[in-house]
Amino acid sequence: MRSSFRFVSVATIAAMLAAVPGSAQRSTGPKERYEMDVATMSGFAAMTAGGGKPGMGSALGMMFGGSPESRVAHTLELRLGSNQAPSSPPVKADHFFLPQAKLGASVPLLPHEPGKRTETEYNEVPKDFERPKGRLLLFWGCGAKAGPGQPVVIDFSKMAAGQMPPNLFTSTVPRVREVMASNSASYADWPNRKSSKPVPAGSSLLGAHRVASNVGPEINFTLAQDYMPGLNASTTQQADGSVMIRWNQIAPATGYVAWAFGGMDRGGGNADMVWWTSASAREFGGGLWEWLPPATVANLVAKKIVMPPAQTSCEIPAEAKKASGEMMFGNLNAFGPEANFSYPPKPAGNAVWNIDWTAKVRFRSQTSLMIGADFGGMGGSSRGGSEAPAEPEKKKKCKGPLGIPLPTC
Repeated sequence: MRSSFRFVSVATIAAMLAAVPGSAQRSTGPKERYEMDVATMSGFAAMTAGGGKPGMGSALGMMFGGSPESRVAHTLELRLGSNQAPSSPPVKADHFFLPQAKLGASVPLLPHEPGKRTETEYNEVPKDFERPKGRLLLFWGCGAKAGPGQPVVIDFSKMAAGQMPPNLFTSTVPRVREVMASNSASYADWPNRKSSKPVPAGSSLLGAHRVASNVGPEINFTLAQDYMPGLNASTTQQADGSVMIRWNQIAPATGYVAWAFGGMDRGGGNADMVWWTSASAREFGGGLWEWLPPATVANLVAKKIVMPPAQTSCEIPAEAKKASGEMMFGNLNAFGPEANFSYPPKPAGNAVWNIDWTAKVRFRSQTSLMIGADFGGMGGSSRGGSEAPAEPEKKKKCKGPLGIPLPTC
């Protein structure tokens, strides 16, 4: 299941601009593109930090086993793409950090091994996908009561074998990733098969960064933005049957989006499953699961698809909670700032800008939402602190919408 949104690389855009007659300034390149995804995870979401890939696949697979530690964890995803072949195969690269990053002198970026999942598959249903049965009920919007036309009901028993529901995932919200193996002559990333260590507590990314490789010029940039603060979210059942979600406002956040699944505690393969999102329109998936540029987020806030940065609460409608049964599982995503770098500096006037490299650093913070379940007395809260409650009793695993495994229930 791939997003229908088509992406255009920075290199392609630069080439298009260079070909436009009379454009103010022409450019070539970049020869190399670097992308660095910086995430803060709190609550149950912190349990997978350092081991999982971002995207829909990992979002739906969060929270397997372990204890519901109330803590903040950080993750990094590093990707290097070049339009040049390596000077001496295979592709090799290293990202060098300052000591405060606590990641050693550097981490190695390596090319994909044959058969490894690529970035185009991160938003796909896992290979152990089981064809869903029963129905999927879609709700959206913040409020005590569901809006008109809700829920949209998808009956899987009426669908052809293996067919996915049409228009289930958004085509309005892009899934933005400019550096991919598919648009690069040479590609390497981290974590990888040989290096995949968690980011240590107290790590800081402030200061100088250097990326050296055998596929292009050295990349150097300095970060003034560090990991975003952790989200502290709580959920409260209201007298009218709705569920209030509250969270702390994070200064660097550009907007928030929440989603939740329900019905996984009912068992029996024909049970109704529920999927709710905070968007004011029927918008599921896409970039709402991941990182989005501040300008894109601002546009989505104006359209009420993303909640504004000053908002700190949202209600799950009573109808969605009632249809979900006892327990719901979800996520709160805070989109963050973005830092962009390029070399050499843009020349003045109409001189051609021959770009050697670009680097983009994206930030976000997210936390999990547990509604109606008691995990070690934690209930529906997800707090970014340091104290870890007792490990909960192991329970059976559940299946969420589309048959994808969800946390124990």
